[in-house]
Amino acid sequence: MSETILTLTDVVVAFDALRAVDGVSLTVPRGQRRAIIGPNGAGKTTLFNAIAGAVPPTSGKIVFNGHDVTNLPPHRRAQLGISRTFQITNLFPTLTVQDNMILALRGLSQRKFSLFGKPDTDTTEAPRIAAALTAARIGERAGVIVKEMSYGEQRQLEIAISLVTTPTMLLLDEPAAGLSPSERSMVAEIIRSLDRDITVVLIEHDMDLALGLVDYVTCMFEGRVLVEEPPEGIRRNKQVQEVYLGKPRHA
Repeated sequence: MSETILTLTDVVVAFDALRAVDGVSLTVPRGQRRAIIGPNGAGKTTLFNAIAGAVPPTSGKIVFNGHDVTNLPPHRRAQLGISRTFQITNLFPTLTVQDNMILALRGLSQRKFSLFGKPDTDTTEAPRIAAALTAARIGERAGVIVKEMSYGEQRQLEIAISLVTTPTMLLLDEPAAGLSPSERSMVAEIIRSLDRDITVVLIEHDMDLALGLVDYVTCMFEGRVLVEEPPEGIRRNKQVQEVYLGKPRHA
């Protein structure tokens, strides 16, 4: 059995009376590709935010790579190896691709305050940036101003930024949102090509895309885990079909 890299135990995230995440427990083995799916309002992004540290759990426990990260801030989790992308692009549009990469890389290093000086890369930074851009299929775009890139290329840059810090777990929040069919195919190819040293957990509304990328699926509904199965089981699961089609679960 593969070593576990992420464990959630009875995690609750409540906003006043609303329990957006309601007692979620799950384990993710190291190197796995895991999809978290569910209809709108199922609690998927809130769960991601709890894992990444953007919102604190109301109760429960989150353990990542042997560390209890339940109450750690996002930057400490990032230093431990958790990296994420967002539903909406989160880039510096007037800077070059290279400068965006430098900002991401130095944000977790002792050189973070060198951002106010000349943004030259050193001998350790340059190959990491080049490798991340190549993995995201934009290796030739380093000198381009971000706002001059297509939306699809900007999504690829976000993946590159998430990779440049050499994470051990990558959280992808709807990586193909708003993309054309050809751009979605590119993003899928990038995700498939990632080294298995990186554990990938993704949220994606396009079930066909998600199920074609992952080893295992967690389906959420109303803040809870409804079912967990491999992709082929999810495709046949009547409960999953009902919550996506909006049918009563107990007709």
